Amino acid sequence: MVGLNGLYLLIVAFGNITDFGTNQAFVQHVLSMDTTNFGKPEGTDLDPNVMWRAITSPVIQNIAYVVLIAWEVAAAAVLLVAVVFWIRERGRGYRVARRLSSIGLVMLLLLFFGGFVVIGGEWFQMWTSTAWNGEDPAFRNSTLALLTLIVIHLPSKSWADD
Repeated sequence: MVGLNGLYLLIVAFGNITDFGTNQAFVQHVLSMDTTNFGKPEGTDLDPNVMWRAITSPVIQNIAYVVLIAWEVAAAAVLLVAVVFWIRERGRGYRVARRLSSIGLVMLLLLFFGGFVVIGGEWFQMWTSTAWNGEDPAFRNSTLALLTLIVIHLPSKSWADD
């Protein structure tokens, strides 16, 4: 499960790098809050009580997107290195593998739950956009990461020495 989370993030980061514009548009629309109007035409019927939160600077939007990609690459690397330790430490305890897995999975949770659900979904009102709403996939990714985190911390004789 750790490896699949790492592979997933690696593929997501690869897609964001090789097809930069697709998700760049997603980040720009979420941060600018220009579609937070329950499916009405872009830029219309926006709630003035929350629009002060919008970030409309393309420079800041692009910085946010690049930071997001860097975070994905870093988390994927940590998780994939953890897989190497899971394989290497077989039968000798899994302290390093579990620690690295925990770090990578928490990074994934911070990205998808913290970044997309909390910040994107609530602060930037992504939940009100019918065109640019990534909350469902973010919640799914968060759930899988949390499930994996729970599984690697279940009691086991295999890591009794840890």
